[in-house]
Amino acid sequence: MTACPRNARIDLLRGVSILLVLLHHFNIPYSLRDTSLARVFGWDAVHAVVRNGNYGVTMFFVISGYLITSNARRRWGSLGAVDLRAFYVSRIARIVPCLLLLLALVNGLAAAGVPIFENHAPQGIAVSFWLVNLASLTFWMNVLIGAYGWVNYALGVLWSLSVEEVFYLSFPLLCIALRRDARLFAFWLAIVAIGPVYRFTHAGDEGGFLYAYFASFDGIAIGCCTALLAGHSRWQRLAAAPVQWLAAIAMVVLYLAWPIAQSHVIGVSAMALGTAVLLIGAQAHGERTPGRALAPLRWSGRLSYELYLFHLLVLGALRTVWPPSGMHGDGKLALLVAYLVLSSGLSAAIARGYATPLDRWIKRVASRPAAHATDRAPV
Repeated sequence: MTACPRNARIDLLRGVSILLVLLHHFNIPYSLRDTSLARVFGWDAVHAVVRNGNYGVTMFFVISGYLITSNARRRWGSLGAVDLRAFYVSRIARIVPCLLLLLALVNGLAAAGVPIFENHAPQGIAVSFWLVNLASLTFWMNVLIGAYGWVNYALGVLWSLSVEEVFYLSFPLLCIALRRDARLFAFWLAIVAIGPVYRFTHAGDEGGFLYAYFASFDGIAIGCCTALLAGHSRWQRLAAAPVQWLAAIAMVVLYLAWPIAQSHVIGVSAMALGTAVLLIGAQAHGERTPGRALAPLRWSGRLSYELYLFHLLVLGALRTVWPPSGMHGDGKLALLVAYLVLSSGLSAAIARGYATPLDRWIKRVASRPAAHATDRAPV
C-alpha cells in the first residue's frame, strides 16, 4: 500500500493534524492560561487553538480513507481486484509493530510502578491490564473507554486506531463484494449520512459522539469517496486556488469558533468535507512542494503514526518528573518545547530503527510463498 510517491501537501495536512492533537493533549495537564502566550494573545484565543484536538483526528480519518482507497486503485487497477492477503499484510506490517511496542512499553512502565502508566478507575470500576491489552489488540479500545472512561493514560490514543482498523477489516471484503466504484461510493455515502445522525442521538455521551465507530466512520468514508471523485475532471474545479483558500479558511473558523462538544454533529462532517477539498487540491498540485518554512510540519506528517502513538509516553514521563501542580507561567512553554522535541525525536528513532525495517521485513516474508508458487507454476 506504499507504492505511490509521497505527496508533500498531504504530509503537510498530516503535520497540521498531529500538531493539533499534541497541543491539545499538552494543554490538558499544563494549562497555558497563565503563560505569556495567553497574556499577549488572550486566553480565549490560545484556548481556541488547543481545545479541539479531536478535529485533528477527524482530518486523519479523511486522509487515511483517501490514501487507502487511492493506493489500492493504483496498485490493483480497480477496487474490485483488491488482493485480500496483500491488503491485510500491508495493514499488519504498518500497524502491528508499533502497537506491540507501545503495549510493551506501557505494560513495562506500569509494572515498574510508574503511576501515570498504570490502569485507573475513573468511574470507580477497576479494569485489568489483560482487558486493556485485549481491547488494544482487537480494536475496541473506543468501546472500553465509552464503558469505563480513560482507564489508561498512554493507551487512550488507541481509540482512533480501533475505529480505523475495524473499518479496514471490512474494506477489501466490501470492495470485492460490490466491485464497482459506483456501488462502493453509494455504500460509503450511506455511512457518511449515518455519522451526524449518530452523533446527534448521542449528544450527551462523549464516548458516543466522539469515540464510537459510527460517530467516526463518516470521516474515513468521506476520504474513500474523495479518492473515487478526485480523478474526475468536474471535481478538479475544487483544486482551484480560491476554492482551496475558502475551504481552509472555513475550517479554521469552525475550529476556532466552537469547542467540538458544541459543534460535533455537523462540525465533524464539515471538517471532514473541508479536508476532502484540500486533498483534491493536494492531488492536483502534488508536484509543488510547500515552502521551506513548512518543512517541519511536513516532516511531522511523515511521522504522524509514530507521533500519535508515542507522544503520551513522553508527556506522561514529563508529568511524572515535573508534576503539573508545580509548573507555572512560562515554565510550561519551555516544557512544551521539550515535549515537542522529545516526542519528535522518539518517533523518528522508532520509525527509522524499528517500524520501517519491520514493515519491510513482514512484507518480504509474506511475499515468499507467492514467489515460490510462481516459480513452480507450469509455463
